[in-house]
Amino acid sequence: MARYAEPMARLIEELKKLPGVGTKTAQRFAFYILRSSDEDATALAEAVRGVKASLRLCSICNNITDVDPCAYCTSPARNPRLVCVVEEPTSIAAVERTQGYQGVYHVLHGTLSPLHGVGPEQLRTSTLLARVERGEVEEVILATSPTLEGEATANWLAESLRGFEVRITRIATGVPAGSDIEYADEVSMSRAMEGRREMRL
Repeated sequence: MARYAEPMARLIEELKKLPGVGTKTAQRFAFYILRSSDEDATALAEAVRGVKASLRLCSICNNITDVDPCAYCTSPARNPRLVCVVEEPTSIAAVERTQGYQGVYHVLHGTLSPLHGVGPEQLRTSTLLARVERGEVEEVILATSPTLEGEATANWLAESLRGFEVRITRIATGVPAGSDIEYADEVSMSRAMEGRREMRL
């Protein structure tokens, strides 16, 4: 890599830590920031600081929020007894684009992946299990991605919930196998939600 002044080299190294950003992309971003006005650069820095200072996880569903509980959990228009379990907060947007789901969510913040050292204890499931155990949930929709990790996570969750009085469903295959749910289009996601099925082991 070309030698840059220390502040530029440091910025490039920090930008390379972003997912999907390699050296060349980090360099382009860094030079864009350098060429930006002082106001734009300051606004970017303040936005990053604001995200870290103001956002937290919802104490009920683990979604990223600036108020606790989040807007989904406190909305009177939503059915709190219908819970859609997703891998990441970004997956919520895919479900919301269907404009047909009126339940609430639970975010796992990952999937089971033994190769990457992610086991059940690393997933955020405790508040979901507590809600189900208290009898607050009628149906849990397992909307993890149809990847090997997503399927393993859905099966593990279904088994964990098996002893409770709760309906357990899995989204249908409107979402292409091997893809991430956050990239699903509206039609595929709508079909997946409408065609969810009971999970039987």
